[in-house]
Amino acid sequence: MTTLFHASRVALKRARIPAARGYTLSNAYSYSIRLLSTSPSSFEEEQLDDRSVVIPATLASVTAKKNATTASHRETKISKKEMREEETKRWRLSDVPISDILKAKHSNRWVNPTISSTATLKEAIEITMEGELSAAMVTDESKHVVGLVTSRDLLRCISMGIKDGDSSEELLDRVVGDHVMTPISQVIYARPEETVGSCRTIMAKLGIKCLPVLSKEGRVEGLVTARDMSQYRFSAEDKGGKKSYLNDVSERVGMGSNTSMADPPAFMQAHLALEQTPLFINVGVAELPHPFKTENGVGMNHRDFGPSEFSSDPSFSEDAYFTKTVRLPDEKLNKIQEVTYCGVADGVGSWRAFGVDPREFSHALMKECEHVLQEASDSALEREMKGEKNRRSIRPGEVLANAYDRVVEQNITGSSTACVALFDSIRHQLHFSNLGDSGIIILRHIDSNVAGALKRNRKTPRAERKSDLQAVFVSQQQLHSFNHPFQLGWTGEELEKEEKTSFSSAKSACTTSVHLRRGDVIIMATDGLFDNVDIDEIAAVTLEWERQNGFLRGGDIDGRENRWTLGNSLTDCSYEKVPNLAEMLAKKARDNSLDPTTDSPFALLAKDNDIMWSGGMPDDCTVIAMHVVGRSPPARAGKLSGL
Repeated sequence: MTTLFHASRVALKRARIPAARGYTLSNAYSYSIRLLSTSPSSFEEEQLDDRSVVIPATLASVTAKKNATTASHRETKISKKEMREEETKRWRLSDVPISDILKAKHSNRWVNPTISSTATLKEAIEITMEGELSAAMVTDESKHVVGLVTSRDLLRCISMGIKDGDSSEELLDRVVGDHVMTPISQVIYARPEETVGSCRTIMAKLGIKCLPVLSKEGRVEGLVTARDMSQYRFSAEDKGGKKSYLNDVSERVGMGSNTSMADPPAFMQAHLALEQTPLFINVGVAELPHPFKTENGVGMNHRDFGPSEFSSDPSFSEDAYFTKTVRLPDEKLNKIQEVTYCGVADGVGSWRAFGVDPREFSHALMKECEHVLQEASDSALEREMKGEKNRRSIRPGEVLANAYDRVVEQNITGSSTACVALFDSIRHQLHFSNLGDSGIIILRHIDSNVAGALKRNRKTPRAERKSDLQAVFVSQQQLHSFNHPFQLGWTGEELEKEEKTSFSSAKSACTTSVHLRRGDVIIMATDGLFDNVDIDEIAAVTLEWERQNGFLRGGDIDGRENRWTLGNSLTDCSYEKVPNLAEMLAKKARDNSLDPTTDSPFALLAKDNDIMWSGGMPDDCTVIAMHVVGRSPPARAGKLSGL
């Protein structure tokens, strides 16, 4: 009787009968009899071995392999190995090839996932709604793919049109190929043989919601979304019928009339209290040329370089930068506001082999960015004085595109990577466009006792941690291949459409926005920093700078926030000392670049790409350090462009 009782419990577990639905041990009596009859050994022995189990007959494919027939159509006996194989097939979604997801999707419904590049925004919205499409490929007249448009792109276009003051007709008449789509050069794709797991990883890292599936022949076989992946394992019976509704919906559908939103968690209260007030940034810049650089070129090593001291003249550098605070319109507040822009560019040194000074293009590009912003500020102030309505602030990508066009008009030959950013003090955001391997990182103190969207530092025990300063954002860098970044460029003459070029346009830049908090440190730099100093080391240098200047004492985040509450923001100190942070990082990059004993991030990436490289990567280095503070220091008063 004890054995039957025990077997009945296991039968419930094996048959997955939920006791909460009214089943009792007596309901499982027949299952227990069958379990006991499956093997001549004792039930306890069968538990340890687990060679045979009773399962529903939905595993018909396995039953067919066994050629087993039973009187009951609801259950059969299979081996543990076959059970594991079937469960792996049914439940391990991460191992399913993405081609299987496409087949399942297309077997249910085929909708042509394309939109013409000449279609209007109105037509694109109609196509996506009628076809229930999350995204579609954009094709030209010859049916060649030229880009990708998503539902998010359509909403973004509508938002931009509203900010630009377009009428509804003007907005809906915008052409997809000109205003909406992501160009084909930026589209991330998957291969049919790749698994759901690898595709999900790519989508999560890049923040995208769909992937075109590209065959080896260069044809887009379809688009796979997160929704397609999640629905793959469920049959129509799983999603419909009474049982499905009772199990999955009935206890969750609808909210009561007294439902309200919960208050923000306690650890967010201090930050939210600051959300209603503007933030400001203090900016510091440091630049060092390649250690072996002279006005006429670069030495391969210290002996070739000649002088005993390393090069320190910034005018030798092929890097360039700008920082500019101007007054531009804010579309929501409907008035002129101070906004700060920063940018870096890294000229491509290989132009020296063609008799071209690589410094000219990058320096001209940054100078024209300043001119574009100054003219926009002057125009905004003039329109305000006339009582005319102003348009929105100029976006970083627009600044970069307009500056590039002006450099081309001046016929300046060369090429450069570039990154331009805009700090929005009202909304606490950093907007930027980055083309190539320059970039931005944002460092923030995260209390490791708080579980949030960010991962804690689990490598070092809490008692041994000196700080919880960590990177909360690292910008995407763009490379054609190892050490071959995307770049803007001009050869002195226009290329034919069919001619291939390694140059990119400003539209190809990685463009995004990041929310900021008071106390954040933003590092914008050329690859001279990121190739030689890893993220953890940048955070360590920044922490040292914070402690030297009293911004953080003993890692006490609460103490820092209490100081802010009392009005002691150390803003003036930040204004004076933030250039020191940029200098510390630039010096660290140079020191590491000359160290042959430790592999730099550049060396590690080189080895990952089967290129033998040891030590650092000597290069020009430009660092712009920005410290987010609670008020504007008096020292800045009267120094703004356009005032």
